[in-house]
Amino acid sequence: MGILDRLFRKKTSEDRLNEFFEKKEKVIDSILGERFHLVSHSIIPFSAGGLTDMYIYPNTIEGTAFATMELIEYFDKGPIPNRNGMYELLAFTKLKVDDQVIKDENSPFARILRRLTKIFTDIGRYSYTAKLEPYDTCEIPGKDETLCLVFDEYENGNAEFIIDGKKYGFLVCIEVFRSEMEYAMKNGSAELIRLLKEKGYYPYSDLDREPVV
Repeated sequence: MGILDRLFRKKTSEDRLNEFFEKKEKVIDSILGERFHLVSHSIIPFSAGGLTDMYIYPNTIEGTAFATMELIEYFDKGPIPNRNGMYELLAFTKLKVDDQVIKDENSPFARILRRLTKIFTDIGRYSYTAKLEPYDTCEIPGKDETLCLVFDEYENGNAEFIIDGKKYGFLVCIEVFRSEMEYAMKNGSAELIRLLKEKGYYPYSDLDREPVV
């Protein structure tokens, strides 16, 4: 009976996790819109040390949105809560998704997908050890280059990220130029975001543009 009890408890625990994940999926889809039919899955799960899965939303804004689904593991387990609670990550590109560009490894869309996957994976792991707030800045060091980010929160009218009465949020990751990140560190991220909005660059991570500062 002891073994059966342990198996039953494990199954019950897995059922609760699956139920929570399904609820989270439905809420995120209701906020971001209809999801693209393909998901960029990591061969090794994020929880086992792999990359984040990338969920793709073509109708959130002009262009494409990318979201994580794995950071909030359960109602009490996930990133260190910021002012919006625990959160999933969100990022945007001006590029549009379709079956052809997502499967072409050399397409601009596939390249930014890989880049944002790295950003989400690194920030996702960091979120379990550090409190990350909207308007914070962050550097991701790499062998060939250092990525510069500014964070923001995501609001979509009255749509709220609530599961079983508990509120969660999104942390928007925006890749910027180093000069822009340093400007945000000196003058505040709100001021940088204002400049990005003036130029029509917000909230996108595309860097095929001129820096605003």
